[in-house]
Amino acid sequence: MIRTSGLIKRILVLVLFLALIPGTAGCKSKQETNAAFVPALPTDTSCSVRVAGSYSNFEALESEFDRFYEYYPNVSLDYVYLDDYNNTIASALMSNEAPDIYVTQSWMLDDEKMKPVIDSAEVLSDPALNIDMDCIRKGARWPLANGDIIMLPVFTRSYGMLVNMDIFEKNGIKVPEDYAGLTEVCKKLEAAGYANPVMGANGNTTSGMYYAFGFPMFCAGVIGKADSVKALNSLDSSAGELMRPALERIRAFIDAGYIDPAVCAEEIKDDYNAVIMRFFEGDVPMMLGSGDMVSGTLKRESKSEAFSANPFKYKFYVVPAGDEGGYFLDAVNLFFSVNKNSKNLDMTNEFIRFLTREKELGNMAAIKRLTTPTDDFSADEVYSSLEGFPQERTIYYQETGLNDAANKEFRAAAYMVGNGKMTVDEAVKAYGSLWDMK
Repeated sequence: MIRTSGLIKRILVLVLFLALIPGTAGCKSKQETNAAFVPALPTDTSCSVRVAGSYSNFEALESEFDRFYEYYPNVSLDYVYLDDYNNTIASALMSNEAPDIYVTQSWMLDDEKMKPVIDSAEVLSDPALNIDMDCIRKGARWPLANGDIIMLPVFTRSYGMLVNMDIFEKNGIKVPEDYAGLTEVCKKLEAAGYANPVMGANGNTTSGMYYAFGFPMFCAGVIGKADSVKALNSLDSSAGELMRPALERIRAFIDAGYIDPAVCAEEIKDDYNAVIMRFFEGDVPMMLGSGDMVSGTLKRESKSEAFSANPFKYKFYVVPAGDEGGYFLDAVNLFFSVNKNSKNLDMTNEFIRFLTREKELGNMAAIKRLTTPTDDFSADEVYSSLEGFPQERTIYYQETGLNDAANKEFRAAAYMVGNGKMTVDEAVKAYGSLWDMK
């Protein structure tokens, strides 16, 4: 493992600090960030680099393999799918055919079973590696407590809604920007004959409609409240009150008749394929979900007879559930980490250095149809609404401090309140045991 000396660490901290100050030498211009890639190793180098992950196919990564070959034609890059990835990656890293690069997730940092996986990761922020992360959004960086970065964000996701732009344009309606506007738009859509102005998957997953509608608001309510987050993470029942504003908003929206949970449950059987295909029927103005849902749309356009016969324009927007507007919850979907014991560590790091550029990360995101971890959302028109989103309503998930247990409690609470299985008061009081009750 490449270790950083105390002096270099202090220098790195200073450089990162200066990079945040406008006008300092640490700040890089757009032109510098997008400068052409210059190979750092002999271009005739011959070796192999293997990437392991949980996607059954990874077309976006294979596209980057082809682009890298333009600089290193003798390098062999391949992707390996590991079945039951979370339970097999640790042993894979200990094997004779250990991957050089492997997929990681933020939750692995807090899971004791994943310690071997995290311990195998190289420190990518080591200045000696010259991996420039300036193009990556602040919210997509996941430094360890000591400031080291061991995971490169490849895809990010948010939570919101797909909007059928043709329906809005046909009825002379603008996409709403706050909760009052959302309810007014729903009234107009109902009057225009759209019985279900808002739909989504009626489940307790992160792509379910309740999570997309209420979780960003919940996160906005806990950001910066370290003591409250500590109570939430430890499943202290008193912390349930922090869910109340988001749960009350979910319940009020359903009570107003703008979402019908029973219809959603009947017509949408899962939070991925089914929800996309239902949206492509063309009669749903707004479909709640996550970026994972959006990622599956492009391949399913041709699979939908309704969409093929009557294609329409659609975009992704955050849900304007707050009184002042919606919240852009910026979360990482997938990271890459480098195996510090790689047999071809130099070339592995060279590929990561190549990949860590606005152009390459944007290309991968566009192919996968997930959001890029960079500041440039222009690669995919579907996500254009996120360009220049107000900073005061942008929430970086990693800065909430919420752990997976707290996340699950909210998901369970929102699902049960949304379906009338619990009142808001009951869900608030039951915090800490909700996931087991779902």
